[in-house]
Amino acid sequence: MTDQIRVLVVDDHPVVRQGLRTFLDLQDDITVVGESADGKACVADAETLAPDVILLDLRMPGADGVAALHGLRERGNPARVLVITSFTEPTAVLPAVRAGASGYVYKDIDPPALAAAIRSVHAGHVLLHPDVARLLVAGDARPADLTPRERDVLVEVAHGRSNREIARELSVSEKTVKTHVSAILAKLGVQDRTQAALHAVRTGLADG
Repeated sequence: MTDQIRVLVVDDHPVVRQGLRTFLDLQDDITVVGESADGKACVADAETLAPDVILLDLRMPGADGVAALHGLRERGNPARVLVITSFTEPTAVLPAVRAGASGYVYKDIDPPALAAAIRSVHAGHVLLHPDVARLLVAGDARPADLTPRERDVLVEVAHGRSNREIARELSVSEKTVKTHVSAILAKLGVQDRTQAALHAVRTGLADG
């Protein structure tokens, strides 16, 4: 039996939350562990429910999705966040991605595609529209003093591979990959894999 992916659904509309729960509960490898109606509740619920993936709406009364992302980061919550939004403009989702979201999908997404997106971010992949990626890397990126092995790992991160996949590709242990990733983040001065991957895109490493 595949390990269950624990999902927290965050949306201020009860009908939307119920619809998402109804579909996701039909998936053999996904279980909805809770629902939150705003960003503040999301941060608190994520701490008690320990979800693997948070399905997060952006616009909610009170604390919105971006506020929730900042709260999760401040508390060091390891959950991957998949934004589900009705906004189609890249600039509308840019603050969420900068705040640490692993990707985003639109609310009109086909249910099977949503389940696939949840599995993808859970596996460590980043789901970004090319337009959003271009906006994120529009600024200058400074070079970093990475070792050859760290550069190899960064290339794999930029290609969207998880730690397990990188370990298999480079014939090292998953623990070693985690150590390299931590060093890469520190040297680049970034806070997550998404930002590291975008650095690799900006500097041309991702083409290696």
